[in-house]
Amino acid sequence: MTSGIQVDVALTGTAEDGIARRNTRAFRGVMAAFLVHGLIVSTWVSRIAGMKGALHLGDGTLGLSLLGAAIGSVTAIPISGALVTRYGSRRIALGTAVGFCLSLVPLALSNSLAILVPALVFYGMMAGANDVAMNALAVGTERLLGTPTISRFHAMFSLGGILGASVGAAAAARGVSLTAQLLAGAAVTLIIVAVVSRLVVETRTETTHAHARLRRVPLALVALSAIGFCIFLSEGAIADWTAVYLKQVLHAGAGMVPVGYAVFSATMALFRFIGDAITLRIGRAWTIRAGGSIAALGLAVVVAAHTPYAALAGFALAGAGFSSIIPLVFAAGGRIPGVGEGAGVATVSGLGYLGFLVGPPAIGFISEASSLRAGLGLLVVLSVLAVALVGVVQRQGDPNPLS
Repeated sequence: MTSGIQVDVALTGTAEDGIARRNTRAFRGVMAAFLVHGLIVSTWVSRIAGMKGALHLGDGTLGLSLLGAAIGSVTAIPISGALVTRYGSRRIALGTAVGFCLSLVPLALSNSLAILVPALVFYGMMAGANDVAMNALAVGTERLLGTPTISRFHAMFSLGGILGASVGAAAAARGVSLTAQLLAGAAVTLIIVAVVSRLVVETRTETTHAHARLRRVPLALVALSAIGFCIFLSEGAIADWTAVYLKQVLHAGAGMVPVGYAVFSATMALFRFIGDAITLRIGRAWTIRAGGSIAALGLAVVVAAHTPYAALAGFALAGAGFSSIIPLVFAAGGRIPGVGEGAGVATVSGLGYLGFLVGPPAIGFISEASSLRAGLGLLVVLSVLAVALVGVVQRQGDPNPLS
């Protein structure tokens, strides 16, 4: 009898060890997936100026060309959500990761505007598709682990962005050709994807798959998408208008002009690494509320600032506040009852991307009609609105996806 109990305990311990190893592999696989995504994005973004010079493009022509990437993303997002629902997040995440790596190749070979535009559309399609599949995989992996992890996953994207941008800047400074860098970036990221592909675990459940088709969109999902829209619009506006605000309104020196967005990005990356610990302590809903409130305070400081240093402090607060909101909103979208992970993430991210597109021109229009301070004031309002929408999600979600 005693020996039987010992055998049962030994078998149980072995099974638990196997589950623990699988969960560790799954966590590392998703962390690597987000790192790769950030590396690819920043590898391209860091050399946009080089492409502009190589093809002798004007500002307007370049802006219209870059719109191709946005069109590609918005087009691919709902398709990717449907594919994730049908085939599972692991297969689509890995397939689109390979496609995203390869999207750097036609960009590297673009020697005319006629080639660059379709190359950017393809790049945008792979970026949007991989974003949805990767976040759906992250939601499933977080559920598998049973503890908040989504913020750390997004922190790896930020880290990849910092690394890729640093390499790109160093390559440009040393005269490395744009073509060589983009091709090398494609090769390196492909190798990383191949190495970590064995770590990625399928997380789809049959229940989620069976109920993936919706007759109506749940109000909780609409509210989450609205939060994503507010935050993405704000992030896009900060990315495009921070330097202009520091230079034209606060008369910052040339060396300080780029620091605003760098400070915003740095605090966002830092707080994403500790965001899961904060979420574990105060809960998902209160993490979003606190983040939105801190971001609103920081942006209010920016709008009221009369010196560049005060504005930098405000941008730092905004980065810290925004850091965990999008990861948590994506994750909550993938936990809506009756909605597949892919469909939920696709809905939230699709409307979020629209906010990212709308934000910069909206600030421009307000600035033309009034002032840039007034334009950035819109971001304060949107941050407060995001906080208020958390209550809508909690009232309409059953069970509450932010619990």
